[in-house]
Amino acid sequence: MSDTNPLYQITSTAVDHLPAKWQNKQRQQAAKHARELDDISADHYWQWVAEQFRWTTPWNSVREGGFPDFKFFSGGYINVADNCVDRHAENPALFNKAAIIWQGEPVDDYRELSYLELRDEVCRCANALKSLGVEKGDVVALYMQNLPEAYVVAHACNRIGAIHTILFSGFPAEAIVSRLESAEPKVIVVADKSYRRGRSVELLKTWREAKKESPSVQHTLVFNRSGESFELQNDEIDYRTLLDKQSIDCACVPLEANDPAFLVFTSGTTSKPKGVVHSVAGFMMGAWANVYWQMGADPGDVFWCATDVGWLTFPIQSIVGGLAAGTTQVCYEGSMDYPDHKRFYQIADKHEVKKIITAPTLIRMLRGFGDELAAEFPLTKLNTMSVQGEPLDASSYQWTRTKLGQGVPIINAYGQTETGSTWTYPIWGVDDTKAGSCGKPVPGYRGKIVDDQGQEAEVGVRGHLVLTVPLPSMARTIWKDHERYKESYFSQLAGTYWCSDEGVKDADGHIWVLGRSDDVINVAGHRLSTVEIETSISSHPNVTEAAVMGINDELKGLLPVAFVCLSKGCDPQQVAAELKQSVQASLGGIASLAAVYVTSMLPKTRTGKTVRRLLIEIVQSGDISSDTSSIEDMSAIDACREALKF
Repeated sequence: MSDTNPLYQITSTAVDHLPAKWQNKQRQQAAKHARELDDISADHYWQWVAEQFRWTTPWNSVREGGFPDFKFFSGGYINVADNCVDRHAENPALFNKAAIIWQGEPVDDYRELSYLELRDEVCRCANALKSLGVEKGDVVALYMQNLPEAYVVAHACNRIGAIHTILFSGFPAEAIVSRLESAEPKVIVVADKSYRRGRSVELLKTWREAKKESPSVQHTLVFNRSGESFELQNDEIDYRTLLDKQSIDCACVPLEANDPAFLVFTSGTTSKPKGVVHSVAGFMMGAWANVYWQMGADPGDVFWCATDVGWLTFPIQSIVGGLAAGTTQVCYEGSMDYPDHKRFYQIADKHEVKKIITAPTLIRMLRGFGDELAAEFPLTKLNTMSVQGEPLDASSYQWTRTKLGQGVPIINAYGQTETGSTWTYPIWGVDDTKAGSCGKPVPGYRGKIVDDQGQEAEVGVRGHLVLTVPLPSMARTIWKDHERYKESYFSQLAGTYWCSDEGVKDADGHIWVLGRSDDVINVAGHRLSTVEIETSISSHPNVTEAAVMGINDELKGLLPVAFVCLSKGCDPQQVAAELKQSVQASLGGIASLAAVYVTSMLPKTRTGKTVRRLLIEIVQSGDISSDTSSIEDMSAIDACREALKF
């Protein structure tokens, strides 16, 4: 890696010491014990995690083998639904507590399911799937928004050993087909409609288009979310009618720890979507550990995973991890800013939410809504805010610490679809934080930063993030393509898992994630991190959001340009000029912005990730030719096109 200049503007950030009111002695003692085990070996730590669960048959050994073919808890038999649902339904302290609090986008739509009610629904659904011929190892697809039925169907599959895959409810027919032609599900469960910003989205209609090219699907279970009347076609069966015929008795099938539990498909923007396979026991171990350490969650805590069910964070933190920890999960169907900017605050306040995890985009959205609105809702119960999925800029971190709730701790975490859990972050109630850093690797994980030759990078020098020891939650293969799995993640540096992200470690051991390796642009031979430039831009008080990317240039190879969203009332031309000056002053002339485009909104997925490749297309060609199936609001494309005119 040619650029070895330390990133002073990041690594010199002061430590934000944990205030006494947020320190947690119980969690500190647990963390001390976990780190002592981890000092012996990562496997000693994971054995402790495994002991927190109910097993049918004990395992033979904690881990066998290394990258890329490894196993955890071989010979052990366990069931995820038993651990996430049944054991809490049997607990006198939890069985009547809400497992799920569901809030629809239409304000009056509301449901609750206790742990006991959830167990009964899961059993009915499991029996319903069995009545349709679903057996252990068969695939079941879910095509729905954030609904209690997503939890029910996922755990019904877990109960009987079926493999489930969740399709993003914003997918069009083509995107569904591209995933199901690989997954080959026997059954799909679909909601008739979803609601988003006051619009009804016709999921069943879209599925009927996709069904023509999805021959493996033998039955479609239709959940009537809308309450409207409609005719069922051919293989379609009413979800509620079928479940009401079923018994609430259904034994959990003991599953070998390394059996496949579910598939999650990565984006298909560069090639055919990859069906990443997660295991039964390992994924649950990593998910529970995230909820326990990252969120500091205890049984009965009200926990809101403010993301979409189609993003892996939701299964990690809510469907599996959140329920495994015995928490009450808030599940919200709609947009965080509909019908007005108060919606997020109203939900958190109404349900007395204690823990919230989301994407940094939501923080930036709330910041854009203004300090007065945040002050209107003190959120006195909130004691944790955590983000993951994209780098968190320092300005948004500081705003959260000072303006949201009672100055809550903010836990910035890093992980990937393939790792199945986040692995570097400050432990809640224990560790100090830094604005924008992802803390240090937590117990059980071995990560480091290496240069292009595979040698560990020096402090303050950017490099490639890798994992050097397998972890239980890590994906075990790509569905029906193990060679692609080995080539994609383990061929770059022998003995490691290649994250395809870049980062830097500071003198205190904190890791700063700088984004995807392909988000590093080469300007006249100098490597620049787009995240680094975005951090500089976001420090401007009138910038609410920013996205930086490299645009082709004949002379310099690539030139950085920025799309920015600004606060109301400011002068766009003046702010654009100030941004160009500030970036040059903080990062040097080589990072000078070729252009600053002011837009009202950025193209995002429903999980809140800004899709920078579309912005590159808009600048370079003025049009979009690549996949837009994951974009939540297509009007953002038009807004960015308009920005080029000024």
